[in-house]
Amino acid sequence: MSRRMARELAFQILFQVDIGRIPWEDALKMTMDENGIPKHSEVFLEELVSGVMDKLQEVDYLLTRSSEEWPLQRMASTDRNILRLAVYEILHQKDIPVEVTVNEAVEIAKKYGEEDSGRFVNGVLGTIIKELQKQINLESTEAEND
Repeated sequence: MSRRMARELAFQILFQVDIGRIPWEDALKMTMDENGIPKHSEVFLEELVSGVMDKLQEVDYLLTRSSEEWPLQRMASTDRNILRLAVYEILHQKDIPVEVTVNEAVEIAKKYGEEDSGRFVNGVLGTIIKELQKQINLESTEAEND
């Protein structure tokens, strides 16, 4: 199974948890059972879902700060969960290039979201990336001045 497919399944699980209010562990197990996922892909899928759920407050805080015009609860649930997955990857999956994460998120948004979802997801992620880059630059400057 490709990483894109694992991301799509992770998005679907997060969507189920968000809308259906079911425990993420149950949604993950059900998805794995239904799709006959190979062991090596199970690891990546579980890492994504458990990571998003473990870091949900951090991820949602960053999304809320970066999309003030669209409060988290007003976002389409598809967009919200695609963004959660992508923000988690950007923050915590350092082995995945940011450009890959953004591209994958936009493609998933185009497939599962509304007409403007791809642009919306791209815009929010662009804002987050700029903010994170400013933070990194600020920290570098402060370290140089110490």
